[in-house]
Amino acid sequence: MATSIRPKSFAHVVYRTYQFQEMLDWYVRVFGGKVQYQNPVIAFVTYDDEHHRVALLNLGIVKGESDARAPRGQPGMDHVAYGYRSLTELMDKYAELKAAGVIPYWCIHHGITVSLYYADPDGNQMEFQADAYGSNDDANAFMYGPHFETNPIGVEFDPEVMTARLKAGESESTLLRRTEHLPVSEIRGSLMS
Repeated sequence: MATSIRPKSFAHVVYRTYQFQEMLDWYVRVFGGKVQYQNPVIAFVTYDDEHHRVALLNLGIVKGESDARAPRGQPGMDHVAYGYRSLTELMDKYAELKAAGVIPYWCIHHGITVSLYYADPDGNQMEFQADAYGSNDDANAFMYGPHFETNPIGVEFDPEVMTARLKAGESESTLLRRTEHLPVSEIRGSLMS
């Protein structure tokens, strides 16, 4: 059996809820956490040096998607996220899975991470991510900045193009910085209408 590229860490979990503020208060209280970022649609909570460990999606505002592999209309767990050591490792994992017939349903540069979303045969969703910043202070600064406020979801990308750019010698540091900051309303598959 060939060696598979494995994640370095469990990164975070995202929950969908109609009780947005109650859930936010609960996770802050129970984990002794703090709110890293919040708007009416999404909130990020951390309890350690990671930029976020729990995210909450407000179903009172977020519209459901029709893709059966990515149901978003009911309260519950949305997805779990796993961190990879580098963008190169993440793109190598993409190639490994693609060769096995497993492709992501969504590829998005969140600004704080570059992420590939997959769904297992039961429709459980997972995010494979590479951190865009070397330090959590820098990631937190991006979250508090104007580009994240304009678009906390991110900008879609083509993993084939990303892989080709890496193989052509473009630096990870260049590719990890989100330079497009389209308003969320312009993104296909976004969580908001």
